[in-house]
Amino acid sequence: MYTSKKPYVYGTGRRKSSVARVRVFPGGTGSVTINGRDIDDYFGLETLKLLVRQPLITTGTADKVDIETTVAGGGVTGQAGAIRHGVARALLQIDDSFRPLLKAAGFLTRDPRMKERKKYGLKAARRAPQFSKR
Repeated sequence: MYTSKKPYVYGTGRRKSSVARVRVFPGGTGSVTINGRDIDDYFGLETLKLLVRQPLITTGTADKVDIETTVAGGGVTGQAGAIRHGVARALLQIDDSFRPLLKAAGFLTRDPRMKERKKYGLKAARRAPQFSKR
């Protein structure tokens, strides 16, 4: 457990090209701050807010911890997935008995799917130029 002004635990989450650095403060009120903004200001969709809070709801710590996150790269869905991964990893450091719950829900697994690279001679990864019969 790290100590700054308040003691916290740290977890790094990744999804696609997003990387989230998550600090979880035990003994909090349930506030979630992302890049200095409240979760309601940062994510517009309710599904993304729910995605971030899934590990907290699963372990029953939704109103017992505060979360501060710095996330960069990717889009909003990838960032939400990265935050979820980081929160789950940080919760393990608080209490190791959460492992079976988080593992069964699939929150500890790093999702390896990435964007396929563009190939030469094509317009995208698989999209070929249109063919004309002339």
